[in-house]
Amino acid sequence: MKKIGIIGAGAWGSALAIAVAQARHEVLLRAHESDVVDFINTNHVNPEYLPGVTFPDSVRSTSSLSETVNRDIVLLVTPAQYVREIIMATKSQFGRKTELIICSKGIEQKSGQLLSEIIEDIIPEIPLAILSGPTFAHEVAKGLPAAVTIASKNLNSAKKLVNEFGTPTFRPYASNDIIGAQIGGAVKNVIAIACGIVNGKNFGENARAAIISRGLSEMVRFGIALKADPSTLMGLSGLGDLTLTCTSESSRNYSVGLRLGSGTTVSEILANRKSVAEGIYTAKAICIRGKELGVELPICSGVNEILHNNANIDKTVSQILSRPLRSEI
Repeated sequence: MKKIGIIGAGAWGSALAIAVAQARHEVLLRAHESDVVDFINTNHVNPEYLPGVTFPDSVRSTSSLSETVNRDIVLLVTPAQYVREIIMATKSQFGRKTELIICSKGIEQKSGQLLSEIIEDIIPEIPLAILSGPTFAHEVAKGLPAAVTIASKNLNSAKKLVNEFGTPTFRPYASNDIIGAQIGGAVKNVIAIACGIVNGKNFGENARAAIISRGLSEMVRFGIALKADPSTLMGLSGLGDLTLTCTSESSRNYSVGLRLGSGTTVSEILANRKSVAEGIYTAKAICIRGKELGVELPICSGVNEILHNNANIDKTVSQILSRPLRSEI
C-alpha cells in the first residue's frame, strides 16, 4: 500500500480516487472548496461533481496542498490552465521521493506549452508520468471496465506505475512517450467540439466521421512536429480517447460543440457551466504552438476562430470545405 495524493476533486479526480483506492492504496483527495472536503469526509460522497457514487473508507479529503503533495505518488487532476499556478505554489513542498503523474488534459493557453514542459521548467528533478486515455469519470467510478495509458520517459517506471494502479476493471498500459500521450488527450478535446458543432448543425454522421478522421490527421501532424511517436496516437491516449470524446454527449467538449451548432453563444455556454471543457482553452493554445511549428491544423484553427474570434460557424465550415483537394496521407 502506498500513500497517494490527488490534486483536484472534480469528477475525474474523484473517480481516480476511487480507482486508486480499489488498487489498495491510501488516498488523500485535495479539494479547493471546504464544503466539498467536509462532505467527502463526513458522507463519503461528492454530490457536486460525482453524484451517486460512494468513496471507499481509504479515501480522505483535505484542502491542504502541502499535505497532498508530500505523498509517495501525486496525481495532478486540476484544469490545465491552473497547472502552472499549482506547481509554483507547491514546488518546494513535494516529498523527496515523490512521483508526479499528470492526469489533466490540455495545453497552456498563454504559452502553448505542454503540461510536462511547464513542470519540467519549474521542478526538473521530479519523476514525471502521464495518465491519459478514453475514460468517462462516472463509468470509472462505478467500476465499469476502462483502459488508459501511463507514460514515462523511463519505461520501467511506467511499468511500475501500471502495476501499482492496475485492477481487473481499470487497466493501464505502459508507454515511454509522454509527448504523444499528452497530445492525444489535448487535441481530441478540440476535435470533439468540432464534432459537436457538426451534429448541432445536422450535417450528418458522414460529416462527423470525416471530422474524426481528419482530426486524427491533425493530431498526428502536431505530434510528429513535437517528436511524439505516431503509434502512440493510434492507441488509447490518441485514437481511443478521440473516438470516445467525439461520439457521446457525456463528453463536456462534444456537448459544448453541440450547443454551439444549435445556436447557443460561447458566452452563454461559459456562463452556465460548472465543469471545465478544456477544448475551449486548448484550441487557442494548439493554434499558437502549431503556428510556431509550421503545422497546418484547419479543424483546430476553425474551432479556435469560432470560440475566440466570433467567427460565423457556417462561413467557417464553408472555408474548411473549400480547401484545395489533396492526397489523404
